[in-house]
Amino acid sequence: MLKIYLTKDGKLETIDKPQKGCWINLVHPTEKELLEIEEKYHIEPDDLRAALDEEEASRFTKEDDYTLVLVDIPSIEEKNGKNRFTTIPMGVIVAKEAIITVCLENTPVLRFNDKTSKNINTGMKTRMLLQILLEDAKLFLKYLRQINKESEQLEEKLKRSIENPVLLEMMELGRSLLYFTTSIKGNNAVLEKLNKVSAITRYEEDEDLFEDVMIESKQAGEMADTYSGVINGMMDAYSSIISNNMNVIQKFIAIAAVVISIPSMVFDAYGMNIEGVPFENSPMAFPIIVILALFASFLVYQYFSRKRMF
Repeated sequence: MLKIYLTKDGKLETIDKPQKGCWINLVHPTEKELLEIEEKYHIEPDDLRAALDEEEASRFTKEDDYTLVLVDIPSIEEKNGKNRFTTIPMGVIVAKEAIITVCLENTPVLRFNDKTSKNINTGMKTRMLLQILLEDAKLFLKYLRQINKESEQLEEKLKRSIENPVLLEMMELGRSLLYFTTSIKGNNAVLEKLNKVSAITRYEEDEDLFEDVMIESKQAGEMADTYSGVINGMMDAYSSIISNNMNVIQKFIAIAAVVISIPSMVFDAYGMNIEGVPFENSPMAFPIIVILALFASFLVYQYFSRKRMF
């Protein structure tokens, strides 16, 4: 899908054909749409298609006719009937006559509402690039807060009962945080390079905006590291609890086996038809033997109990 926008009289409007100073948004584009943009703005095919590869790492490329800034953005995908957080690449190409965005899906990063679109000027390509990067960082922060809220809810469930589905959900959140942490680090590396290298034209009035982008992105990285550490700590703690519970159960089973084996040993001895065993001629032999066997088991039970073996 290809859509073209242009700022007219302070408003972001949709137009039919590319014009100077427009914004071209490619969402899961067709081959025809890609070829059209490649030829018109002299963009290398690999650079225009970079954002369509889910494994592509964050980077920027400076060419004669354009600059490519490739970053990761947060995304939500459905898995087993539940929403899961992940990341996908998004390319922003600052050409001489237009700014071009490429992504596999219609991301909230590029959905400017009535309020935010008032600050968008497609003709000011550097500022728009920074505004997109700022929206990316803000979306990371929003999703990180959602992940933290979900982890707190799962923690409350685990306090009541340690169940496999809850642990699996916690693992999924940990995986999402790992994706976020890796992607944000890559984005921060790109921002650092943009700050040091003159890959795009920097204007004095945009310095505050660039600083906001750096602050928000670094904050997102710190939050991702913190939340990831919290979830990993909880998983380790519950893993230790489960392991300890297994040890207690195994110890109980071993002690129960010892206690139960005593009557069995006595009955086995009397079942071997050996002469001269106690009470063999007594009419009360059976109840006496049963009582003695149970009493011996009770003594063993008392011994383990005093030793606090269970």
